Amino acid sequence: MKLGTCLYEGESYVFIDVGTHLLLPGLDENDQEMAWFDMGILIADYEELKPKLERIIDLDNPALEIDYADVTYQAPHPHPNQNVMCLGLNYLEHAQESAQAFNKTGKAPQYPIIFTKAVSSITGHNATIPFDPDTCSELDWEVELAVIIGKQGRKITREQAYDYVFGYTVLNDLSARDIQRNHKQFFLGKSFDGACPMGPYIVTKDEIPNPHDLTISCRVNGIIKQEANTGLMIFDIPAIIETISRSQTLYPGDIIATGTPSGVGFARNPPEFLKPNDVVECEIGGIGVLKNQIGLSA
Repeated sequence: MKLGTCLYEGESYVFIDVGTHLLLPGLDENDQEMAWFDMGILIADYEELKPKLERIIDLDNPALEIDYADVTYQAPHPHPNQNVMCLGLNYLEHAQESAQAFNKTGKAPQYPIIFTKAVSSITGHNATIPFDPDTCSELDWEVELAVIIGKQGRKITREQAYDYVFGYTVLNDLSARDIQRNHKQFFLGKSFDGACPMGPYIVTKDEIPNPHDLTISCRVNGIIKQEANTGLMIFDIPAIIETISRSQTLYPGDIIATGTPSGVGFARNPPEFLKPNDVVECEIGGIGVLKNQIGLSA
């Protein structure tokens, strides 16, 4: 199932993407389930609501049908309760290119490198990313597979990990490299407004039998910059969930970005960075294409 969040006629709705159009269950005046307006509630109550969602798809009620062009996409889960959790240097070639950019020898980290992006940085498919040249001059792309947690858990073993997964989406871990370099840490450089585009939707885990065999790529103005396979992750999804949940409780709707492959801008020779009017497309096989344009902030 492909589930997301959009604005339609000024209101926020959860949608189902059926391939030719969207279904907005919240348009049914006789079924005002709160989950039809709040992805966080839908994720938390999914097992109970899944049969109803399946019936909505089977009926394909014309009253709930909306054309893609008539909505504004939001992030699939625009308001998670916790910061987006992210993996650093989780593809060996990216670890190597990052080290080489600083004249060092790259190697796989011994333990997962975890940092976060602020919830306020989250935005959606087709959103314009505000670029402020007074604040950042080295804006970089990073396509990533994001995992959406489906139920609460702590000290989750790797054998249990997929029981706690709700689904997957595409995420662009946009990064202000000069801010990262100046402040000697990740948070500020990865948490500016619009720095976390996600979408267009969440694909539920039943449609992705092996999340470690997906093509993953990033294009800037139609030119391929990153191209790899999620099977190249150093730490797989069970290891990531096991590591994070050992230290903190995971909750329904939590988002984990699993790292980016090689091909980022700052590690190129010469370095390349995004500028206003650039179009960035992040694509993961079996999930979809996340598209954003870079624009000047006010």
